[in-house]
Formats: sequence, C-alpha cells, structure tokens
Amino acid sequence: MRLYLAVFALLAAVHCEQLFTGDQVLRIHAQSEDHLQILKKLEEDVNNELDFWTYAYSTERPVDIRVPHAKLYAVKDFLKESNIPFTVMINNVQELLEKEKAEMLSNAKMERSTKNINFGAYHDLETLYGFMDTLVASHPNLISKVNIGNSYENRPMYALKFSTGGAGRPAIWVDAGIHAREWITQASAVWIANKIATDYGVDPSVTSLLGQMDIYLMIVANPDGYVFSHTSNRMWRKTRSVNSGSSCRGVDPNRNWDAGFGGPGASKDPCSESYHGPYANSEVEVKNIVDFVTGHGNFKSYISIHAYSQLLMYPYGYQCTDVPDKSELHSVGTAAIQELTSLYNTRYQVGSICKIIYQASGGSIDWTYNIGIKYSYAFELRDTGFYGFLLPAEQIIPTAEETWLGLKYIMGHVHNNLY
Repeated sequence: MRLYLAVFALLAAVHCEQLFTGDQVLRIHAQSEDHLQILKKLEEDVNNELDFWTYAYSTERPVDIRVPHAKLYAVKDFLKESNIPFTVMINNVQELLEKEKAEMLSNAKMERSTKNINFGAYHDLETLYGFMDTLVASHPNLISKVNIGNSYENRPMYALKFSTGGAGRPAIWVDAGIHAREWITQASAVWIANKIATDYGVDPSVTSLLGQMDIYLMIVANPDGYVFSHTSNRMWRKTRSVNSGSSCRGVDPNRNWDAGFGGPGASKDPCSESYHGPYANSEVEVKNIVDFVTGHGNFKSYISIHAYSQLLMYPYGYQCTDVPDKSELHSVGTAAIQELTSLYNTRYQVGSICKIIYQASGGSIDWTYNIGIKYSYAFELRDTGFYGFLLPAEQIIPTAEETWLGLKYIMGHVHNNLY
C-alpha cells in the first residue's frame, strides 16, 4: 500500500524549484596541458557557478560543464580567447528537465491505476522504499530489508538483503545513488533488485551464488540528496548536512571515506561539488555504511554504481600506484565488460580510477580495498555525454539489463574465488 500511496505524493513532489532555463552543457575539448590547467582553475573557482559534470584531467577526454544562461556569453568568449574548442552538448537543460518531469507525472498516474511499479521510469524516494516493501513481501524467504541507520535529515537508509542461509556468510555489497543526481543508478538498482529476486531458482548462476553467499543492495545511498534532487534542485550531488561557517550545504559523500582523505581530487571548499567534509566519515551516510561493512566482517566484494561515462574502475583513486591485485581486478573487469557489451554493444573502458579518469581521494572502493575487500569496483553507467545526468527514461531498462550482465559476471567470479 505504501508504494501506491507514494504515487499520489509524487504528483505534488515532482517539481524543481531551481530552474535551469537557457542553461547549456558545453563539451570542451582540451588540446594541451595549458588548456587543462585553465579548466582546472575554472573548476576550483566555485564563485563562477559553473557545474562541472566531468572534470579536467586528460586531453583524451572532453570536459562537460553546465553553464548558467547568464554566464554563457562570458564563458564562450573566454574559451574562444583561450583557443579551447567546445561544442554545445545540451542546448537547454530546462527543456530536458520539463520532459523528464512530464514523463514522471504521466507514469505516476499509470502506476496509480495499475498498482505496479514501472521499471522504465524514474521515481521519488518514497516510491523506491515502497517498492522494497513490496519486493520483500513477495519473496519473504529470500529478501529482507535492513536499516543500517538514518541519514542527516533522519531518513532511514535501507539495504535489501538477499540470503538463503544464516548469519556470517560471505557477502557482496552493491550500492547506488551515492551522488544524488545520478538517477540512472537508483533506477537501475531497482530493476536489478527485481532481477535477482525473480532469477533465483531460475538462473543457475544466481541460484548457486545465493546458495553460498548473501547480496546486500542499497538502492539509495544518499537519501537526503536524492529527495532534494526531486523537490528543489535536480542537479544536486552532495549530502544535505550543514557546514559550519558556510552557507553552502552538503559534502561529496564519495570524497569522505578514510582513504587518502583530503588529498588530490577533493576540495576544501564547502561550496565545491567535491568538498571532502571536515574529516573522514563526517557524513552520517558514509559512517553508517562504514560501520555496517566493518561490523559484518565478511564482505568479499564491494561494488558502487555511479554515472556517467561508461567505465568500470578498480582502486586506487587517491594515488596512482597499482594495487597488488591489479592483474586479477583488470582481467575480471575486462571480462565483465565483455558480457555487458554483448547485449547492446555499449562500449566501456576498464582501469584504475586514478589512471582511467582522475586522481580522486576519499572514495569508497579505495577504503573497502584497503580494509581487505579485494573485489572492489565502481561502475560509471551510460552515457558518454549526449545526456549526461539527464539520461532519458527509455534508456533505464537497457542500461540496467547490460549492467546486470557485468555485475553478474563479477559476482560469479567472487563466488568461485572466495578467499
């Protein structure tokens, strides 16, 4: 019942108070180290109100920046004067948001009449939590809902536990939505949760895995930020904690872990999208996961799902030295992506965080690897820059389907190589 009541709430809640009318996303093609340094300085200046969707770290990858309409002329002029090539990736961000909002409203009405969740649509937090209850009720001998603690704004943080055995079994952790605006991750996780539930007893690999191991799936790792991205600012990334001495709220929860904390690729400025927070694990959302993972003590794999860029990454991010298990992690990742690509020919790259994208300190999978969870991976889902964080709902199911193939391969390898 909770799931269907949440649909009514969506009709009132799905709006964004902050408008992005006329904002454009520019795709910038740095061609030299000088270009990269110029872009990095722009990124560090939080007062210019530029929203870096991807970061300046290599001439091999473009930099995507959402530019407020009022700053477009100045930014484009500056790029031209600096001889930095660019194209317009998204002409009007607000148009995409209006389309997204209209589709969600239409879907809410449909779900109200059918009393079934549409896996090919985006949903608010209450609907996702309601879905969890429905899934648990439908599979009581396989799935339970675990509350690992509450968020800063006192929302419960739920993980679905898939298990056929008692306590203490080896386990795999999967989380999504640690960055609020990456809606394709939460949506994919919902589909994947249902897939695991329905494939148990049907798919031999899933059945065998769950015969020996547990899977914990946290669909929304940053519930406060996710709610805020639905009600106030679609582009919100961080948590919603109050920063002492600053009017800017929130911490980047994937710069807040105790792995090279405060190092390169994280900002000291509370107004930055990559603000690392006052100290490691300062964010209750991060600490809840840390406490649960360490308290459990038998996780063999930790997989975090992000968007966008079509990457599968392993540690390290805070330093560029190779981890001892690099050869195996790279081989497993490469094979997983071959499985993923086999469905829709979606192309991914595989590598360590530091070498494949940029140096980034305080990340979750670096911390999990350092405490002994060998199979630590991070996915960056679709796309590579046509829509960025505003991936159309029609791509949710295809994205989830292909991601599941890669995820299942990693899980199978972990199952067959318990340590």
